[in-house]
Amino acid sequence: MEEVRLNKYLSEAGVCSRREADRLTQEGKITVDGVTAELGMKISQSSIVKVNGKLVTKEEERILLAFHKPAGIVCTAEKREKNNVIDYINYPKRIFPIGRLDKDSTGLLLMTNDGELVNKIMRAGNYHEKEYLVRINRPVTKDFCLKMAEGVSILDTVTRPCKVEQTGKNEFRIILTQGLNRQIRRMCEALGCKVTALKRVRIMNITLGNLKEGTYRSLYEGEEKELKKLLADSTSMSVKERLSIKQ
Repeated sequence: MEEVRLNKYLSEAGVCSRREADRLTQEGKITVDGVTAELGMKISQSSIVKVNGKLVTKEEERILLAFHKPAGIVCTAEKREKNNVIDYINYPKRIFPIGRLDKDSTGLLLMTNDGELVNKIMRAGNYHEKEYLVRINRPVTKDFCLKMAEGVSILDTVTRPCKVEQTGKNEFRIILTQGLNRQIRRMCEALGCKVTALKRVRIMNITLGNLKEGTYRSLYEGEEKELKKLLADSTSMSVKERLSIKQ
């Protein structure tokens, strides 16, 4: 029977990320067949895995939803956050967001129970596109668009080149292939302006369309098929993990 790494198994089961699985392993909170798990160990599909004493079972049906996030909703499963997205959607099965939209932003947020899918879509090394419509507090100029597109210095790095197009006097469209913390807002601030509205309208081939704010839908069959093709050559590993394997 084929074996898989414990952290990969937990990620695919939607329990946590690989990094979080390693942390829980180090803390002795995971057992495999009644024995405390060790970092890097592999398990078989017949192994009995428990996290904090709770049995881990893989959900047979993969759930993938497109949700139109309103402003004020926080992309976290943390119950202490009263405006968390999980309670807001109130879906009957366990799901979690693919990536984040900050509290003040609106638009497309994907929700799933597949941890491996999360990693494949979100890893910056896979160069998957995410499209946003943005409004700022001053007129958009050609120079502003060029500087945004070339890359802006934020968070001790320079953002990856991207596509930027003016869509109105104070509005522009931007397509990113990375997702730094509050990236668009920080880029605009670095260029002397402030974001007044930000909406994500596309993740890869999945578009927000006319989905009503605060509602969600399952992906269409054609969307799922196209997404599968686009993810065929994507990795769920980070750049650091890939480098460690090569070494």
